[in-house]
Amino acid sequence: MPSVEILSRIQFAFTIAFHYIYPPLSIGLGVCLVIMEGLYLKTGLPVYRDITRFWIKIFALIFGLGVATGIVMEFEFGTNWATYSHYVGDIFGSALAAEGIFAFALESGFLGVLLFGWNRVSKGVHFFSTIMVAFGSIFSAIWIVIANSWQQTPAGYRIEGHDLGARAVITDFWAMVNNPSSIDRLSHVLVGAFLAGSFLVMSVGAWYILKGKYIKHSQAMFKVGLSVAVIAALLQLFTGHRSAEYVSKYQPAKLAAMEGHYDSLAVADMYIMGWVNTKEEKTTGIKIPGGLSFLTHGSFSEPVQGLRSIPKEDRPTAVNFVFQTYHLMVAIGITLIALTLTAVVLLWKKQLFNHRWLMWIFVWAVLLPQIANQLGWYAAEVGRQPWVVYGLLRTSDALSKKVTADQVMFSLILFTLVYMLLFVLFIFLLNRKISHGPDITDEDEDDSEHFSKRNIANIPA
Repeated sequence: MPSVEILSRIQFAFTIAFHYIYPPLSIGLGVCLVIMEGLYLKTGLPVYRDITRFWIKIFALIFGLGVATGIVMEFEFGTNWATYSHYVGDIFGSALAAEGIFAFALESGFLGVLLFGWNRVSKGVHFFSTIMVAFGSIFSAIWIVIANSWQQTPAGYRIEGHDLGARAVITDFWAMVNNPSSIDRLSHVLVGAFLAGSFLVMSVGAWYILKGKYIKHSQAMFKVGLSVAVIAALLQLFTGHRSAEYVSKYQPAKLAAMEGHYDSLAVADMYIMGWVNTKEEKTTGIKIPGGLSFLTHGSFSEPVQGLRSIPKEDRPTAVNFVFQTYHLMVAIGITLIALTLTAVVLLWKKQLFNHRWLMWIFVWAVLLPQIANQLGWYAAEVGRQPWVVYGLLRTSDALSKKVTADQVMFSLILFTLVYMLLFVLFIFLLNRKISHGPDITDEDEDDSEHFSKRNIANIPA
């Protein structure tokens, strides 16, 4: 039987990873909804009204699953991580309270108008509700990321008490909010969310195009998704670099693990791909000599602190895991840039929807932002080990003292079963809504019902 610490970490990783499927989708989809409805108000074309109403239904489904799966984590703070909860309660609780009072209330309050306000409120009021729901989802992410960022780079606090009775207390609220990593991490998270939502929109649009259904509607939603995705994909290069800069300054052990850099203080290479042998403390693979030194310090000859300069008890233990998750995340990011730029060029040439192979890629590319978001989270959280609050509280000291391994294992099994049922339900309902398609209120606005198989066959493969 694994230890309580390992099981508790696995349980929390599983529950938060499952929950993290939904908030990025709702954030990115919220932005797309604002654009769709804004285009409807500007142009008056029913096609934009139809796709807005269609995606609002899917947004409501995603929002509901996100709320249901997120509640569990708050209970885990008390059941599995009681010492941690006592230690950071004043700080983490403030951020969570702000998220609930300001963000969740804003988002859920206007969601009712968004869902049921068509033909009941004016177009302007409904559009304002759409903006508020989108803003509320972003605002929610802001407070969650601030709380997590404080654990990465603590600021604006003092420690009261000793040993098990010690706790961090806020001395400067705005210093806590604007801790050294909060802005960089927030921008990186939000851009990843924009990619997740926009690629979902493009995936469904591409599917309809391949099936010859809702032609005008599918092309319109694809273009909206693409407009968000191409900007977000390019921005992710900048936000990713900024995030790496804060890691190099405040968490050198994590940066060294991300690139498998062991030498105490030497020029650091940047690996395109590779493998870390943790026993021999050696990394092999395809690399750019001095690349990490250049990205970190702007010079190929500048030394970078390596893992051997850090006491073993303060290093990440799963170095190869951090290395692989980080590099896979970067590889997916580059792939998303290539995909979106290709689509933009073909759209400019008015050839985008003629290439079935590209539409099939976009159907399945919906998985890539989700995988990248998960990989980035794993790299960030596993990379900061053995600390749960960096430099202040170790993960092994943050556990509840009365919980046994059997109890954690039992609850982990139950959570797995329940979450799998929820996921099956989500896929079933999502598939049903996609199969139903947009409610076309003006038959003249779409000719998809008469789009013959012969026309589909004429599209170049």
